[in-house]
Amino acid sequence: MKRLLLILLLLLAVAPAAHADRVRVRLFSGNKINSLNVSFDLGTYNLFADGDQLLEAMVGEGRSVHIRPDDGRLHVSVNEDDYGTYTTLHLMATDTACILCLNPEGCKQRTYEGNLEVSLLKNGTLQLVNDVEFETYIAGVVQSEIYGTQSDIFRIQAIISRTWALRNMKKHAAEGYNFCDYVHCQAYQNRCIRPDIMIGAIQSTGETLVDADGHLIETPFHSNSGGQTANSEDVWKAALPYLRSVQDTFSFRMRQSDWVKTISLDRWLSYFRKTHKINVDDSANRSELLHFTQESRKVRLLGVPLTRIRSDFQLKSTFFSVSVDSVTRSVVLHGHGFGHGVGLSQEGTIRMVGLGYSYDSILRHYYTGAVIHLDPTANPAYVENYAAQLARIIEEDKNKKTQVRSKKDDWLGRLFRLRDREEREEVYIEEEQNNEQDWQYEW
Repeated sequence: MKRLLLILLLLLAVAPAAHADRVRVRLFSGNKINSLNVSFDLGTYNLFADGDQLLEAMVGEGRSVHIRPDDGRLHVSVNEDDYGTYTTLHLMATDTACILCLNPEGCKQRTYEGNLEVSLLKNGTLQLVNDVEFETYIAGVVQSEIYGTQSDIFRIQAIISRTWALRNMKKHAAEGYNFCDYVHCQAYQNRCIRPDIMIGAIQSTGETLVDADGHLIETPFHSNSGGQTANSEDVWKAALPYLRSVQDTFSFRMRQSDWVKTISLDRWLSYFRKTHKINVDDSANRSELLHFTQESRKVRLLGVPLTRIRSDFQLKSTFFSVSVDSVTRSVVLHGHGFGHGVGLSQEGTIRMVGLGYSYDSILRHYYTGAVIHLDPTANPAYVENYAAQLARIIEEDKNKKTQVRSKKDDWLGRLFRLRDREEREEVYIEEEQNNEQDWQYEW
């Protein structure tokens, strides 16, 4: 799978960037990192301390960098060599095709492209920031945020993730980076390694969503709407014209379509009595609390925001109805969907793509009145050409049952040779490739 990184990097290198070149993303933002071990899957890195002090050059496969806090500074060693303590550390990639393997103490390993910056937080734990190509980040987000197999699914997710990122580039500016890797921003749990995701990402090159005035819109999304999306003001404060509630039967009968949660009757009634000062002994109030229904989305239950109830009881959504199990004296919530319900339903999108709806019509379905804007610097010829070449080569690779899969696979070399020849405005004749030593690459 390592070779797939190189495919994405290659495609992104020849496709024009969409208003941003690189971003800084805090990794493992939901964890307290007490030590970090870095190994290398591909390429080499230069290790710098405190800005431009070179500690070791060309650190690569077979080497390991260990970093831990030490009396308010960062202690670093490479294999058995101790380099002392510093304020900041940087691992800088020496080439485009470089992969870092990050193994923080107590966390599952992740791999990333680009550069890594390590510093200390005020609580004495490590802060890890990935400096990476913007479009490489977007592909990693798509892989982390949605499932499926069809490229249009990933094209749609790439468009809304790109739009969100470009609109929110300064979200964490005060902390010295652009985004975190958690749902506070967008999930970014690994580098992208799947070719179908790469194809969808490259097909979306330069595409964003804008309103009638040409401004980037907010593009919230959720797992499943349960059959109806929510108005933005029903969940947050602002009523946005492109975030309107729409019927969404495409979200039915999917993984996250329905859920059930059982809560003790005493706990349910006590919550409304103590937390929200509601007289639960009043027959009308009690009936509403125990027989609340939502054939279409509502906003409140006896004046209590459903978003508050969802948060306090950790429910999958606000789209639920209430009944009572008289045998167990329990309240049973029968719910629909997963997430806040505003904007795009990911599982609805997956269903619509499977039914043959076009990617642009799906986006219009979930974002009322929004328009797809294509960056005028994006070259459709590049997008179509390299997406097609990637799809062709992947299909050929599938048919090579005995082919050894490694980072030196020939089809990766074929794509590099194709790119290089086209840049030199030459005609690539595949049959002649094996006779030309100048196209033999080692990774």
